Amino acid sequence: MMRVTRRKFLRATGAGTALAKTGGMAAILASGQAPAYAQTQQVHWLKWNDFVPASDVLLRKEMLPAAEKELGMKINLETVNGNDLQPRVTAAIQAGAGPDLIMAFNNQTYLYADSVVDMTELAEDLSSKEGGLYKYARSICSNGKMFMGMPWAVIGAMIAYRKSWLDEVGATTFPDTWEAYRDVGKKLKAKGHPLGQTLGHTFGDAPTFTYPYLWSWGGKEVEADGKTVVINSKETIESVKFMAGFWKDAYDEGGLAWDDTNNNRAFLSQTIAATLNGASIYIESLRKPDQYITEKGTQMNKDIQHAPLPKGPAGQFGFHLLQSHMLMKYSKNQAAAKQLLKWIHTTSNYEKWFISQKGFATPCTADWEKHKVWNEDPVMTPYKVAGRLGQAPGFAGPPNAKAAEALSKYIITDMYAKAVQGTPAEEAVKWAEGELKKVFI
Repeated sequence: MMRVTRRKFLRATGAGTALAKTGGMAAILASGQAPAYAQTQQVHWLKWNDFVPASDVLLRKEMLPAAEKELGMKINLETVNGNDLQPRVTAAIQAGAGPDLIMAFNNQTYLYADSVVDMTELAEDLSSKEGGLYKYARSICSNGKMFMGMPWAVIGAMIAYRKSWLDEVGATTFPDTWEAYRDVGKKLKAKGHPLGQTLGHTFGDAPTFTYPYLWSWGGKEVEADGKTVVINSKETIESVKFMAGFWKDAYDEGGLAWDDTNNNRAFLSQTIAATLNGASIYIESLRKPDQYITEKGTQMNKDIQHAPLPKGPAGQFGFHLLQSHMLMKYSKNQAAAKQLLKWIHTTSNYEKWFISQKGFATPCTADWEKHKVWNEDPVMTPYKVAGRLGQAPGFAGPPNAKAAEALSKYIITDMYAKAVQGTPAEEAVKWAEGELKKVFI
């Protein structure tokens, strides 16, 4: 048997060359770390705790292990409450270190444009393969010069309601105007089934209610120039006056400071009749059909329907939570992070995640409107076109950094919250005007 010496082994395996390049075994031991060729790339991905828990389970148990094996990298998925994402971004940028990929909501991308890697190549490649990115996704993720985030999904905001309870007060179809909704809500509240809504500082349900409500009355923050603040208008004041009465007549007044989970719990515990939400309430009732039972002993999921927000004098609008992923400039794993994004957005991979969402999340490209998932459950159909119909914060101006700042400060939401707590409409609007001028001018 031929004797294999240490020298022959190192030459045969190439390790000798590597040792030479790194200064030998002594240098490796002195440095306390393996040479670069032996290190595994790692990507730290920070996203929200999904309102469809099964999707996070799918990522952890199946999809990311497959990605690690195929891409030859380690993926650290971290999930947090959605309200905690923006503070984490700010802290990471200030420290110059943190997660490589961070989920962003709505036009938060504009706030961090100088701190993120351009994702145009990946985004345009996805657009070309899947029927085009929605205008809504493009406007929020791209400033016209670069894609500040890779579009991920649109979380449609629709009103979930108990059909039998509305039937009992004579609303056999969902009311399509604010006046009609107020009338139905007043009757429901009298029967112990009020409407539910938050006007608190929470990323989802509060702004996705107050912004479309404002627009539907003809109110807006700024003109198309993105500079001229026009919130103090007859239309806005009328919307605030109506909201103050509407809240008292029809809503659970304790909902003022709810976060994005309180209304889910209130609906499923049968204390409210309707609430603006993603489809997570319905999906949870499907997941645990024997747990969520109506007062008549039937499965609650059979009594849940969805509808868009009602119309106002100026029309009907929607603001749907758009999620994207930012690749941070401080990241030392940019190439690997792009590989991960490309892998997970490959149709066959992304489809697994999309199906697990059961319609809660709408993809950002048009081809997904044709997917069979939308035909499997008619209750989910209204969510199909959320990405096509969404309007961005900052309307009628662009959804830029100033619009994102106004959204982050909850100025529009606070204007209505002040009114329902007793501040005169004119005073609440004047306050909002002053706050918006600090941002836009």
